[in-house]
Amino acid sequence: MSLRARLEKARQAQHEQQGNGGQAKAGQPVAAGAAAARSGQGQVPLYMPAQTQDRVLRVLDSARLGGRTAAVQPEPSPPVPREDPYAALKEKIHERLVKEIDKELLRKTDSPADRQKLASEVEAVASRVLDEEPLPLMRSERAQVISEVLDDVLGFGPITPLLEDDSVTEIMVNGPDKVYVERDGRIERARVSFRSADHVMHIIERIVSPLGRRIDEASPMVDARLPDGSRVNAIIPPVSLVGPCITIRKFAREPFTIDDLVRFGTLTREMAQFLEACVKARLNIVVSGGTGSGKTTTLNVLSSFIPHDERIVTIEDAAELQLRQEHVVTLEARPPNLEGKGAITIRDLVRNALRMRPDRIVVGEVRSGEALDMLQAMNTGHDGSLTTGHANSPRDMLARLETMVLMAGMDLPLRAIREQISSAVDLIVHQARLRDGSRKVTHLTEVQGMEGDVITMQDIYVFEQTGVDEQGRVIGRFKATGIRPKFLERFEAMGIPVPQGMFADFL
Repeated sequence: MSLRARLEKARQAQHEQQGNGGQAKAGQPVAAGAAAARSGQGQVPLYMPAQTQDRVLRVLDSARLGGRTAAVQPEPSPPVPREDPYAALKEKIHERLVKEIDKELLRKTDSPADRQKLASEVEAVASRVLDEEPLPLMRSERAQVISEVLDDVLGFGPITPLLEDDSVTEIMVNGPDKVYVERDGRIERARVSFRSADHVMHIIERIVSPLGRRIDEASPMVDARLPDGSRVNAIIPPVSLVGPCITIRKFAREPFTIDDLVRFGTLTREMAQFLEACVKARLNIVVSGGTGSGKTTTLNVLSSFIPHDERIVTIEDAAELQLRQEHVVTLEARPPNLEGKGAITIRDLVRNALRMRPDRIVVGEVRSGEALDMLQAMNTGHDGSLTTGHANSPRDMLARLETMVLMAGMDLPLRAIREQISSAVDLIVHQARLRDGSRKVTHLTEVQGMEGDVITMQDIYVFEQTGVDEQGRVIGRFKATGIRPKFLERFEAMGIPVPQGMFADFL
């Protein structure tokens, strides 16, 4: 008799005994069940709790393929960071560093010469401590300990190797013991950890201090950036209940180009040519999408099409745009000081930028009342402006713009706000992060104007998903709707060629 039949027979007998008032204890053989099991070709009784029997039956059901039982592979458990065997040794080295190295030298890490000098001093102290150990380490172990100490002193501690790993796009520190990374759009646990919550706090302070920002119990959240432009958010207790948390959105060492996005499958060559023409024709463009959908990367790529002879003013919460033009002025918002004064908001910077004779205004992201000032700038001769915003679709982006304008505190009628939006915004580039981790430009949508009280829109290109393959990758294609946008007249007026068939769907 098969294992499945024996299990079902034993379970049936067990239920009958319990129905007669018997109490069958989990994990002990049931007399009737054992007898029923033995009746199957002299098999031995099954000593299994009911929960275990359920699990075995589910496995047999899921593994049975064409009448044959397939081998069931257990799900791999997430990697757990190993215990650091050199923690005490590194602690001893740190104590010696504090005693033997000048504090001024520890603070001077701005110039490459200072960093090189400090690295030499740290390596010398670490080598002396290791030489004093009764049990000498192998050469590879010595190199590892010294490297990790250097990361603590000059870098960002255990996450330094992750920052240097080009395959990692995001780093998430959930307290001292849990560090996760994103690779190829998938989140996995990293094999590193911090010594303690104080160690995480030390790294956070090292990130925010050079920017003149602070984080403490009175101000437990902060946005910052790394020297390479990577975006950083940190949050600490009492707001975070799991300990200090760090989230780092890494950017490529070299900014992505439009050719990179085409190669990644984010958009097609025809869509890339169309977007380049839109930027050169000085259309006002809003890049919308969800968190992590690649809005900032796309904004970087779009800004690369701006001619080099134009003056560009960029405005951001934390400066992360990587423009390659020469004539760029970068403005960054500032949080309030300890007294709660001195804050400079995005809205303040947008208003100030209008007095700086900009050819283009690029706002990293609009979140609230600055949307009104941005729309006014677009409507008052500052064509070709670019910005991003969070939304689930192009239509939702317009609704969010309405809400953000109302957040400015102006008592404007809804129709007036919609007229401002419809006349200011020319094109919405909507980007999404799909279930397989890939990022696609799912809509290129023209804002055409008003019909009654409704803003009219027209899709020019869309991404059409048709399914998912065996590896879980999204299957689909980019599709031109066949409709020519109304602003093509501006292309012609500025001498920008439009290739034949750019808006035709040949598939």
